Amino acid sequence: MCGIIGVVGRGPVNQLIYDSLLLLQHRGQDAAGIATSDGSHFNMFKGHGLVRDVFRTRSMRSLPGFSGIGQVRYPTAGSSESAEEAQPFYVNAPFGITFAHNGNLTNWLELRESLFRVDQRHINTNSDSEVLLNVLAHELQRAASGVSLDEAAIFKAVRALHERVKGAYAVVAQISGYGMLAFRDPHGIRPLCLGSMDTAQGKEWMVASESVALEGSGFAFVRDVEPGEAIFISLDGKISSQRCSEGYQHAPCIFEYVYFARPDSVIEGVSVYGSRLRMGEYLADKLARTLPLGDIDVVMPIPDSSRPAAMQLAQRLNLEYREGLIKNRYVGRTFIMPGQAVRKKSVRQKLNTIGVEFQGKNVLLVDDSIVRGTTSREIVEMARAAGANKVYMASAAPPVRYQNVYGIDMPTQDELIANGRDEAEIARIIGADALIYQDIDDMQRAVNDLNPKLTRFDASCFTGEYITGDITPELLARIAEPRNGDRIGGGLQFNMGFAANDN
Repeated sequence: MCGIIGVVGRGPVNQLIYDSLLLLQHRGQDAAGIATSDGSHFNMFKGHGLVRDVFRTRSMRSLPGFSGIGQVRYPTAGSSESAEEAQPFYVNAPFGITFAHNGNLTNWLELRESLFRVDQRHINTNSDSEVLLNVLAHELQRAASGVSLDEAAIFKAVRALHERVKGAYAVVAQISGYGMLAFRDPHGIRPLCLGSMDTAQGKEWMVASESVALEGSGFAFVRDVEPGEAIFISLDGKISSQRCSEGYQHAPCIFEYVYFARPDSVIEGVSVYGSRLRMGEYLADKLARTLPLGDIDVVMPIPDSSRPAAMQLAQRLNLEYREGLIKNRYVGRTFIMPGQAVRKKSVRQKLNTIGVEFQGKNVLLVDDSIVRGTTSREIVEMARAAGANKVYMASAAPPVRYQNVYGIDMPTQDELIANGRDEAEIARIIGADALIYQDIDDMQRAVNDLNPKLTRFDASCFTGEYITGDITPELLARIAEPRNGDRIGGGLQFNMGFAANDN
């Protein structure tokens, strides 16, 4: 899962992109990058770490231009260790393209082989995003008339890309001398939205993974980019769009509403905060059927994503609500940290208990989801150490039993605590007195209630049903193979495609 930004402005955009990436930092903490265009040159800087750590005054000054793209990365395919695989990516032919991608391709290895043997394009990293960039570049070259490019050719190229590529992808790309291109996969698995702002110099446009990046940067939300749609914004601000695929069912990722997206975002017409409140209501109804409510003294969220569900659950069941776990906001989101040892250590660094809220009480802890179980086990131990009499656990999402292949780092079923286990066994492993999971239908209904047009979701990590229809046991085994890579320190700065360290 990553966060992407694209801007076509009327003045320098480097600071605007930086500020927007800060608003999307929750979507990726591994690496960050910005690429701008000043008309005749691309300028790029990227590196490992948080946005605030990657960019300094020197690097920001190296990013002039009135248009640009940016990304915060959470690694899935490829290596989490190599700065070369931080985005944006760049190719110099045809036209020159910078490119940022959110999602994960399921046929990227086959595409990489085809690009090399048939299209005669070399892929320099183990990133599926570089593969997707080269597919786009090749199709633009095929669609272009000689050395010129127009909107019809751009949309034709995206249509051809959809026919070759499988998986989840939301993309922003700059085409040198022409403008900015944004598009989503035909199922609309990964989110992408469009915003605008009127200035004295003219209209500015922004494309972003979440609406919060638009609104926090002063842009008005216009609409979501439709599944399979491509939007092209010329350098002078003219916008055009076209649906470049047909016959696909819209199926946004349900995990965006459960965990990944910020609660103040609106995705596909659904308030993320509102959907989490509804998940709390449905979870409360199930809990009332499952546990004796008189045995629960207090409801506590595991901050932060579960707070709306926990509040609504407590209100619906007329139970006391308390904040018993305090979060250190300077530690990253443990679910998206690479490496089990890092995640486990970070739980104790991230959370601390308020002992008086636990002492002698039967506590119901509410989390947004339980994936590997590491965090849950640590928190139950902390609650007991703080003096809790009984510790119950409730999850606003169903059991995560299957691998996700569309951009969430769930590489093997063996890592998933719910794989092959029932609720009683999971409760025993995490040390809870009882465990209640949300039902799959109720989770999806919580989103559908707020937008009845959404009738299908990518819920593959809960159901094992993969929307793209190309997932085999062999592919799942291949995805589960460990990622390798060597860390390259510092950042990478580019100008005209030539790289140099900037440490």
